Amino acid sequence: MAVDFYHLTASPLERVLPQICDRLLSGGERLLIVADDPLLDQLDVQLWRYARDAFLPHGRSNGASPEAQPILLSAGAEPLNQADNIAIADGRWRDEALDFARTFYFFGAAQLDEARMSWRALKAGKEIELRYWKQDERGKWVQGP
Repeated sequence: MAVDFYHLTASPLERVLPQICDRLLSGGERLLIVADDPLLDQLDVQLWRYARDAFLPHGRSNGASPEAQPILLSAGAEPLNQADNIAIADGRWRDEALDFARTFYFFGAAQLDEARMSWRALKAGKEIELRYWKQDERGKWVQGP
């Protein structure tokens, strides 16, 4: 089980998350994106507009056929689409993420204290591979200490 902490400093979630979605889909994987409803609405639009000539196929957990969606947007952490990956998009840690093979945990300055508490709790708990990612001055993601 791996948890990737993404500290959003230079790029907003709406630009970072679709890139990860695209990479996972290219590898044949599925993703559950969890957040509160107002943010899910924004992400829903952004995934449709991801690229000029493409979109990222996705749906909502309360929509038609959630089990068929390669990317599923949901307020809850239940993998109705049989995803092995979860993205916590609103910066609020959910322990259900530990049931997935890989977790992408996005947080900004407003959630920094909660992210630190989550890091410490996960480090002290069961064996989990923790990685911290931050952007350098050029906006490139680099793995931190």
